Amino acid sequence: MARAMSQQTPSMIPDSPKVGMVSLGCPKALVDSERILTRLRADGYAMSADYAGADVVLVNTCGFLDSAKEESLAAIGEAIAENGRVIVTGCMGNEAEAIRARFPAVLAVTGAHQYEAVVEAVHAAAPPSRGPFVDLIPSVDGEVKLTPRHYSYLKISEGCNHACSFCIIPQLRGKLASRRIDAVLREAEKLVAAGTRELLVISQDTSAYGVDTRHETRDWKGRETRAHMTDLARELGGLRTPDGQTPWVRLHYVYPYPHVDAVIPLMAQGLITPYLDIPFQHAAPSVLARMKRPAHSAKVLERLKAWREICPDLTIRSSFVVGFPGETEADFQYLLDWLDEAQLDRVGAFRFEPVAGAAANDLPDQVPESVKEERYARLMERTEAISTAKLAAKIGRILPVIIDEVGEPDEDGDIGATARSQADAPEIDGQVLLRNVPETLRPGDIVMAEIEDADAHDLFGVIAS
Repeated sequence: MARAMSQQTPSMIPDSPKVGMVSLGCPKALVDSERILTRLRADGYAMSADYAGADVVLVNTCGFLDSAKEESLAAIGEAIAENGRVIVTGCMGNEAEAIRARFPAVLAVTGAHQYEAVVEAVHAAAPPSRGPFVDLIPSVDGEVKLTPRHYSYLKISEGCNHACSFCIIPQLRGKLASRRIDAVLREAEKLVAAGTRELLVISQDTSAYGVDTRHETRDWKGRETRAHMTDLARELGGLRTPDGQTPWVRLHYVYPYPHVDAVIPLMAQGLITPYLDIPFQHAAPSVLARMKRPAHSAKVLERLKAWREICPDLTIRSSFVVGFPGETEADFQYLLDWLDEAQLDRVGAFRFEPVAGAAANDLPDQVPESVKEERYARLMERTEAISTAKLAAKIGRILPVIIDEVGEPDEDGDIGATARSQADAPEIDGQVLLRNVPETLRPGDIVMAEIEDADAHDLFGVIAS
């Protein structure tokens, strides 16, 4: 009898149901996708890389702009056409009626970071495998990553307390809700131990971390540590990789509150990557007032100068909105003049786009589309010239770079690689393109590169001898 049961065992282990994922939007949404898939994998689900192999498909949507909503709706439609069993989650989840009206076949719709609801919906659509052997499988300790192994996003909070007139993030994701400092540091420590060489700290407002908890303190390795941006930066700067190296720690979505000044010396000491992503959005005081954002552009210029004196290699990235309601030609020229003085290293720009539910939609003096396009082109031309000059100044320098991808040998046997300097965040900034790299080079390696050339966005070089 025992022999008979042994022979039947393979047929008693059911196949794991498979889940497909389409993740849209910002890095914060990507982290949500990773957490959902981690939960599902712990429940015994397998991941599918295509529609055909999935028992159910999750579409994590973006609802920040109308153009992003259209992209999300198109993705939902494609998933339904290719698979038919679709669950929608993410920022468009608060528009469930509109989604169901357009796609009645959708199985379920949940809101942003509603992990439990998503998992329950997947359980209902494709029940997890159950059996005397599957139930003995331990829960998965490692997390599912949707980024390369060598860099990871570290989300420290959810939601936002700002009331910017052009934004509906608080409506989509709620007020600021900070994670416990010890939980954040524990996650960061595990990621670095597992091979992460670059941590990208993200939130809606990194500078406000812990405000909602009154910067509560927690014990971390025998030290009382506050839920505060400066304490977080200091502790992250103390992490080390398994081979004893300091991982890169990149701060995103940093509002220029006064306490940001305390982080700059950590960058000068090499503990934190000398890079700040600051969403300035504009510079003209009148436009910032209508946006309901702080209007202290002159003081910001003074602080940028002071920061650079402390940390000369500091990179500042920002984004700006052109064509905001009421923006005059004088306002726009003010922005261009401010950019000339600020000399930001990396700049992105957006044409103002009404978003359903945003207060800015009702503001008077809407700017014509043709004017938005003209101003957008002028802004990008100005910032490209600044970028070109800044990158040209790096020719001849030797800089640390992190390898993202190593190519195949060409007809002469030469191998190229795509890397990034500390001034380049993945996906949004430039690259360092290397020639003649050794075949032993691997993604995640941090090496010194001699810069030989530059264009408006990228650097070109060779590994320093």
